[in-house]
Amino acid sequence: MDEAKPVAIEAAAVPEARAAMHYPEPFYSRVRGRVRRALGDFFGLTHFGVNLTRIPPGGASALRHTHSREDELIYILEGEPTLVTNAGETPLRPGMCAGFKAGSGEAHHLVNKSDRDVVFLEIGDRSLADTVVYPDVDLGRAISAEGRRIFVHRDGRPY
Repeated sequence: MDEAKPVAIEAAAVPEARAAMHYPEPFYSRVRGRVRRALGDFFGLTHFGVNLTRIPPGGASALRHTHSREDELIYILEGEPTLVTNAGETPLRPGMCAGFKAGSGEAHHLVNKSDRDVVFLEIGDRSLADTVVYPDVDLGRAISAEGRRIFVHRDGRPY
């Protein structure tokens, strides 16, 4: 018999998520050191995902990106990251949040320019048909003919 999961836990007790796929190099090194705890996965959520994410000084949450079909919201818990969007840079502090509507073209990511870790919640709707554009680099995420998420060059060639 499977042991039942608790109904409530300390979020930091959820094991670090092992990403099914990492950015190909030379891009992965830009987010190395980022730690995600997939809180939604731990509880078996299927309609939306929640990650507790920590980025060290000098790190980034992701490459600057925009989603075609997935809404995304971030909420800052600790530290003072810089939100980088199409409009420029916005300093954030604990208690602040930002949202990104699917298909808006508003590319975004967090950069930690401080000397302390940044901790935040990432919330998204898990759209399986979502594609991602990374406007600053030759990278995108697409759906393969088999329905898998894959990284591609801007011209569509797989990495």
